[in-house]
Amino acid sequence: MRYRELGKTGLMVSEIGLGGEWLERHNTQEVGEVIDTCEREGINILDCWMSEPNVRSNIGLAIKGKRERWIIQGHIGSIWENGQYVRSRDMEKVKPAFEDLLHRMQTDYIDLGMIHFIDNAQEFDRVINGEFMEYVRLLKKDGVIRHIGMSTHNPETAKLAACQGEIEMILFSINPAFDMLPPVTDLEEYFAERYEESLSGIAPEREELYKLCEQNRVGITVMKGYAGGRLFNPKTSPFGVALTPVQCLHYALTRPAVASVMAGFDNPQHVYEATAYETASEEEKDYASVLASAPSHAFSTGQCTYCGHCAPCPVKIDIAMVNKLYDLGTMTDQVPGTVRAHYEQLGANASDCIGCKTCEGRCPFHVPIAERMQKAKELFAGV
Repeated sequence: MRYRELGKTGLMVSEIGLGGEWLERHNTQEVGEVIDTCEREGINILDCWMSEPNVRSNIGLAIKGKRERWIIQGHIGSIWENGQYVRSRDMEKVKPAFEDLLHRMQTDYIDLGMIHFIDNAQEFDRVINGEFMEYVRLLKKDGVIRHIGMSTHNPETAKLAACQGEIEMILFSINPAFDMLPPVTDLEEYFAERYEESLSGIAPEREELYKLCEQNRVGITVMKGYAGGRLFNPKTSPFGVALTPVQCLHYALTRPAVASVMAGFDNPQHVYEATAYETASEEEKDYASVLASAPSHAFSTGQCTYCGHCAPCPVKIDIAMVNKLYDLGTMTDQVPGTVRAHYEQLGANASDCIGCKTCEGRCPFHVPIAERMQKAKELFAGV
């Protein structure tokens, strides 16, 4: 298992994580089997947004005696009311619901205290400037949560969080289909039966979000990485072709600022299908060729997705990384120091490009790579 730093939290998280939602359907033994398998495979981060009491208790039993082994994303504002999940900002309900999470998980702290599910600017403003955020700050001051995070499905709201200052990481929905959709405030729009003609390239709002998070060192953990399994079936995939779990994971993990994908597991086999990513070949990870040749809704020509399909380079340039750093470097009037430092640490960079263009023949999206290498060379040379 490989581990990545989650933004500026200092936490090293497994790039495959456990999204707990599917565990709601299972009993204590089955939840224990999934979590034990995750531990053996090196997974160390789990997300529990669910308010249903049994699943919280079952997770708590499964990690009992091993609490320090896990980095927990626990949500503030997810409550259980009248036998169902409710998102709430009523502090008389929010506080006992969070205390219930601590009790059932058998812990006195949560690593990542998540402001639960904000998808529009108005609610973001109300939460950040109201008693809800005061409670979150108090939890952090008292050490009950170690870091402040937020979950959202809307890139515009996520950008507000990335610039807020106190929010250190974001749980955000990322997969190839969602990345092509414009910002929405109604989550159901992400699960439409048909996406019509909107899937023609990565939405600029999302592309900007990933770069902004990287620039501000706001880490991203990913939800909906498989689009609820829709991407595994050509009949439900908006592209008309099926992707594998490994390909979906690789797509999410090649976005800037992404540290971990919270995958849902029904059983140990699902865990193995995800952690197969750690030993997968480049061919097995290759989502780009599949999407480029899809019968419908393929990515726009000329758009780099950092897929790495351009490799190998005869002079050993990590082309995908140079492209990513170039895009990050052009976000502001001056190249951020962290981006420049990362670029200068590369073993080979754009200045080493010999212009052979063999990479361009391998690029599924026909990116003018040699031209971008020249632009990167000029950018980082200060030309």
